[in-house]
Formats: sequence, structure tokens, C-alpha cells
Amino acid sequence: MTDNYAERSARFNAIIKGSENIVFFGGAGVSTESGIPDFRSVDGLYNLNYKYPPERIISRSFFDEKPEEFYRFYREKMIFRDAKPNAAHLKLAELEKAGKLRAVVTQNIDNLHQMAGSKNVLELHGSVYRNFCQKCGKPAHGVEVILNARGIPQCGCGGRLKPDVVLYEEGLSEGVLKAAVKAISEAETLIVGGTSLSVYPAAGLVDYFRGGHIVLINKGATSRGIGAELAFSESIGKVMGEVEV
Repeated sequence: MTDNYAERSARFNAIIKGSENIVFFGGAGVSTESGIPDFRSVDGLYNLNYKYPPERIISRSFFDEKPEEFYRFYREKMIFRDAKPNAAHLKLAELEKAGKLRAVVTQNIDNLHQMAGSKNVLELHGSVYRNFCQKCGKPAHGVEVILNARGIPQCGCGGRLKPDVVLYEEGLSEGVLKAAVKAISEAETLIVGGTSLSVYPAAGLVDYFRGGHIVLINKGATSRGIGAELAFSESIGKVMGEVEV
């Protein structure tokens, strides 16, 4: 593996050019360049000085027991309405439009891939832009319904709204998992970006890849090896932004 960025970038472009079935698997690092903090870095959500540990607040049991406290944290620290897609999001959408990228598998809940124009986005952990009533099941789209509510957001039927995000103690959607496994297992090229590969079961999805090329783009170390042909520690916006479509 070469240490020369220009050479690695040229090789990456060659891989992209020669691939017709690319899948992108991404984590929080994809969105940090859009101003959204991750969870585990020094400035991440897990290191905030808060009344309760953030890991506890974003658990299902805490949501059920202290919904008002949950929503106070959720409004302040989980919704970033002004965030905009960065160069990585935009390039992935461009690759999809060109017929090369078949799917984005993301651990993020911020909707930035869709804002950039991506269509086939598999959201492993849900989205802050979707909510539903726990009583009648009716969906409530958008973040405004949560931000504009006083106290605990409620449905017109009187039921409590819950964000369509996967909290601790909750399982991932079987349908989304199956679609992600299918996409990754059929891909020629897998780009893994902005993730330390430490969150399971999401991180285990890369094990289903059977194609020829794995490219890793992550500023920090990953918790496991994935046999990457190319690895970049540079900004994901820089690396993806320079890809030629």
C-alpha cells in the first residue's frame, strides 16, 4: 500500500472507473464535516457534561421512563436542522446518478444523504426526520413536529410520538438489515467511510462483502481490519470530492 496521497487517489479513481456496482458503508465521520458531532470523539456526545450519561438518555428504557428528559436532550443534541450535505454526500449522490453506486448503507440519522440527492439510502439506525405515534401508529414526518412541541410531542389521537431512530436496547430493522446484506454481498467495490467499525451489529455487515475492492476512508483507527486495498486518513470530503465520475 502506497503512502503517497496522489498515487492512492489515482488508484481510487481507477477502481471507481472500473466498477459498475459500488456500495458505500458510512458512519458518523461522514457528517462531522457538516458540523454534526460524532459520539465517541473528545467533543462527541458521549463526552458531554450532562445530568445523565448520553448513553443512558438515548436508551429505550430511559425514553419510556423519562420522556421529557429524553426529548430535552434529543432536541438540543440530536437534531441539526441547519446542517447541509458536504462534498462526500454530494459525490455519492453523483455516483448513484451516474449508475455506479447502487446503495448507501449508513449508520447516520441526519438525512444528509437524501438532501444531497441519494435515492437508495439504507438507514440502519433510522432518521430524526421520521416519527410515529406509539398509540395509533400514524407517522409524523419532519423535525418540526418535535422541535415545535412543548414537552412531550403528541399525536392528534393523544398518543406519544417516538422518533424513528434505533435507541439502545432496540433492535435494527430486519428489512433494512436484509437489504444492506444483499447490497454489500452483491457489490464489486465497497467504500467504507467515516466509521471506526466499533458499533455492532452494523459493523459486521462488511463481512458480507465478496467483491474485489475495499477502500477505507477514516481519520482515526478502526477497531478491526477489513482487508482494505486502499486506506485514507484524510478528510472524507477531500477524498470523495476529488473522485472523477
